[in-house]
Amino acid sequence: MSKSKSDALIQIDGLKKYFNVGGGTLKAVNDLSLSIRQGETLGVVGESGCGKSTAGRTILRLYEPTAGSVLFNGEDIYKMNGSKLKAARRNMQMVFQDPYASLNPRWSVESIIAEPFKLHNLAGSRKELRYKIEQLLDVVGLKPEHADRYPHEFSGGQRQRIGIARALAVDPSFIVCDEPISALDVSIQAQVVNLLKDLQRDKGLTYMFIAHDLAMVKHISDRVAVMYLGKMVELADAEELYADARHPYTQALLSSIPVPDPDVEAKKERIVLKGDIPSPVNPPSGCPFRTRCPAATERCASEVPELREVKPNHFAACHYA
Repeated sequence: MSKSKSDALIQIDGLKKYFNVGGGTLKAVNDLSLSIRQGETLGVVGESGCGKSTAGRTILRLYEPTAGSVLFNGEDIYKMNGSKLKAARRNMQMVFQDPYASLNPRWSVESIIAEPFKLHNLAGSRKELRYKIEQLLDVVGLKPEHADRYPHEFSGGQRQRIGIARALAVDPSFIVCDEPISALDVSIQAQVVNLLKDLQRDKGLTYMFIAHDLAMVKHISDRVAVMYLGKMVELADAEELYADARHPYTQALLSSIPVPDPDVEAKKERIVLKGDIPSPVNPPSGCPFRTRCPAATERCASEVPELREVKPNHFAACHYA
């Protein structure tokens, strides 16, 4: 959905990822199409279980897709194998949500960051490898001596910096940040986000930033995609989306962002959604959001709304957007 597909680093078309579960088929990602431009940060938001993390992992082919294509620099990564796939993987990395679970507790920091160098044959001698590791630690705000320590000796924020250093080791152009700050203290979150912004500026990185903290997503993102029940329901530039959300679900999410001014907060109208998120195993007919939407009509039950351009470069999947 970019202005033109030619400037897209990542082009996603009709992406689906279904899981077979006891009660049927869980449609975690259900027909996702969008592009991510070179050098931008695309924020992806939505409640837990909406499919945003599954989308990130399927785009990187950590999960094999059920259907659809992902073009990276014009080539479909789902049709790659062997050395070509390995080369593509070097260009696409991930920073995981939980800095406690994503680092091997038995490995030193040096071993953790050395692994991608060894996998892609990017360092010659041990001395050269150590030098590159210390350089990366410096880039993410850690000290050379930290290379000899183990994950349990670090705070959550420091562990996430180690995870970022590991992702940067192979000099990627695209990084999926899967809720990289949700497990961190609020005081540390801004430090990690600012580090990611600095790295993007210095290295020309492209990010897909997955989160449910809407205030932080606005701070880091150029564009924001909103997902609900496996589908993208709205996509726009960050400032535009926050100023003029058109989908009722996005409007409800934005109304929940706290305002620092207590007088403004007290007067603010909060949109409270009724009911729970339906099961992705048995989603509603028509619009997936209709069972919780205050503006739903009979048309919403029978007709699936298309993601359409309601304003220039602002897309919404709602009949009445």
